[in-house]
Amino acid sequence: MKIDELNVDEHYGEIGEVVSDEQKRRGVLIHAFQKIQKEHNYLPEDQLKELSEKLNIPLSEVYGAASFYKHFYFKPRGKNIVCVCVGTACHVRGASKVLEKLEEEFGVKEGETAPDKSMTLETVGCVGCCGLAPVVTVNEEVVGELTPHKMKEIIEKIKE
Repeated sequence: MKIDELNVDEHYGEIGEVVSDEQKRRGVLIHAFQKIQKEHNYLPEDQLKELSEKLNIPLSEVYGAASFYKHFYFKPRGKNIVCVCVGTACHVRGASKVLEKLEEEFGVKEGETAPDKSMTLETVGCVGCCGLAPVVTVNEEVVGELTPHKMKEIIEKIKE
């Protein structure tokens, strides 16, 4: 996203007439974060600084707004987001072994991104598919009833 092309007024239509300029600038932050993250797969510091200057909002407040939401990231993320469910059912059915295999295969720990940016490895408390345990999601696609064969397929797919 080209920050200098950001037009605050175009996002408000008729309501823009009753909203102050400061409210408009602050109100466009989330939209700007989404566009920046879509382009870069995270929120680069230089882009946030430029956004802060463009909107005349202190950088600390820009970071405060972005860090409030869990779905905005400040470090580069991988092409594939692999999330291992570590909820009770998955834990009992071997989620820790699934996590260990992925960590070993890609040389990362939970919360890290592979050096080649092929994947980011995360965990979640529950995916909500307990009957399919153990479960991982790959780019939000649920893969359940993991077996060594399915794990091999997932790893190959990520490495492509």
